[in-house]
This record gives sequence, structure tokens and C-alpha cells, in this order.
Amino acid sequence: MPLARASLIEFPADDPERARRFWSGVLGLELEARRDGEGEGWQTHTDAPAVGVHLRGRGPGDSFSLPYFAVDDLVATLERVSANGGAVVHPGEVWAICRDSEGSPFALAQDTGGATEPLPGTAGQP
Repeated sequence: MPLARASLIEFPADDPERARRFWSGVLGLELEARRDGEGEGWQTHTDAPAVGVHLRGRGPGDSFSLPYFAVDDLVATLERVSANGGAVVHPGEVWAICRDSEGSPFALAQDTGGATEPLPGTAGQP
């Protein structure tokens, strides 16, 4: 079993409706209003990694597109990020934002077996 799986790619947007139309048109998938526990904005609800859009803000996940990886053990994975030359930018108990060895941002989220977590830059930050 892999240690991590892609679970969400999040796109902050100055005009969320325009971004929602764009990603729906490009992917051929509906970006629906987020459900309870998913934060604010819209996202796909398919078996593939979700694609999400939210209003750009000032949070750590609001400047660039951000891939999320669900992991079985967030604490151990954060230790591996640092041990392999990356950095933990915004630690948390449920999710964390990191940078890889080349400075690219990504997020890690504790795998809850299908339950959803609030997203950075939205209501419910840890």
C-alpha cells in the first residue's frame, strides 16, 4: 500500500465563478458546492483526485495551486519531508502545507478513510 495518494488539487481564484467554469469546461466535470467539513468553495466529487476552487485569500494555500496528498501518518510524513530536504511551512494536526526540496508547495492531509477535512484558507483551519 502506498504511503500517500493524491487526494485534491486546489486552485485559489480571484474570480471563483470564472475559475469554476474554466475547470468544469476543461475537465468535463461539475465542481459542486463543498459539503460539510470540506471548507468553502467548490470541488469535484469523483473517485479521481478532487479538483477544488476557492476564493483567493491570505492563507498559506491561497497563492498557488496546491496538490494535496492523503497520508496514513501525518506526523511521520512531516518528519520525512524535513529529512529529505523539504520544509514544513504550516504544520497542523489534520493537514500541513510544505515545500519540496526545490521550493514547490504541496499539502499533506491525514487520511481519514473517506471523511473530508477543512481546507487551508477556508473556514475550519486547524
